[in-house]
Amino acid sequence: MLINHATWLNQLRLSNFVCSSLENSPSTQANSQKVLSGTIPHLEFSIEIQSNNLTYQGNPYTEYQQFLYLLIKSLHDKGYGYRRIAHKLNKWNVKTTRGKIWFNTSVSSVLKRKHERDVRIQEIRNKEYPIKIGKFAIKYYTF
Repeated sequence: MLINHATWLNQLRLSNFVCSSLENSPSTQANSQKVLSGTIPHLEFSIEIQSNNLTYQGNPYTEYQQFLYLLIKSLHDKGYGYRRIAHKLNKWNVKTTRGKIWFNTSVSSVLKRKHERDVRIQEIRNKEYPIKIGKFAIKYYTF
């Protein structure tokens, strides 16, 4: 028998309300037997919700990270290789976000990680799932 928590709370509230309102009446015992014994119908259903949007949304790119990505992307789009971009950035005295010098692997990593991040946000985090609602059923509980 599947009974959810909210159903039991509502039943307790209903029975407490009825019992407390009958305490002042002269025939409390006779009426309370009638109220607490009987059949109460309840509408039950299940609902299933899926979401990937429960993840932490923090750690956006800083302005400096965006500047570096756009600079590297523009040089890469002009046809420069990773080693040549790293050499130019070091020549211009542009440091990484951690204050280090550039290598060809760090240049490729910037482009790769930005692409991975964009794919993760678009295809996984922002994916919408349909809401699934189970069948409705009327259950009768006897007290």
